[in-house]
Amino acid sequence: MRVVIAEDAVLLREGLAGLLERFGHTVVAAVGDAQDLVAAVAEHRPDVVVTDVRMPPAFTDEGLRAAVELRKGRPELAVLVLSQYVEQTYAAELIESGTGAGVGYLLKDRVGDVKEFVDALERVAAGGTVVDPEVVRQLLRRRRAPLQRLSPRELEVLGLIAEGLSNGSIARRLVVTEAAVAKHIASIFTKLDLPPTAGGHRRVLAVLTYLEE
Repeated sequence: MRVVIAEDAVLLREGLAGLLERFGHTVVAAVGDAQDLVAAVAEHRPDVVVTDVRMPPAFTDEGLRAAVELRKGRPELAVLVLSQYVEQTYAAELIESGTGAGVGYLLKDRVGDVKEFVDALERVAAGGTVVDPEVVRQLLRRRRAPLQRLSPRELEVLGLIAEGLSNGSIARRLVVTEAAVAKHIASIFTKLDLPPTAGGHRRVLAVLTYLEE
């Protein structure tokens, strides 16, 4: 199969490329950031992509967001995420993308051996789904009780937002600075899986989550 690898750590990227070549697969591109990943997929039309989550420039979720966008354009493109942690905001969206086939999410420190990894990649390329049990547990936990992710202070702030208070009013009510309120609200958005792409609607969506709970 034809593979594109996206991993910012050079040694790991080259190691994965050598490993897959050793098992008879063709690595058509090995890149270090999300922009180059998108370009490589457009140029080489691979059978499967192996990508990390965190890549330049911000080292947050660039690789995973790129994978989600690639699957939107090509639902048949197989994608295996190989990461050190679970990026919960986009992980569920990736796993549910397309028909849910040809996708995987493995945690690096839980991959037991080389053959196990290659077998998982081949299953994903063939249209299977391979998801680490720890990824499943974290996603289910977050979906079942989103407000449980919030600290007591964040829950208090969200309650005041639901009452219609502005950041300034919340700051006066809690006797804190507006900067502190803004920091709590940013954390609330992150914990409730409300990405910046939701724009000004994030405040409304957070209140709806609060009311539903």
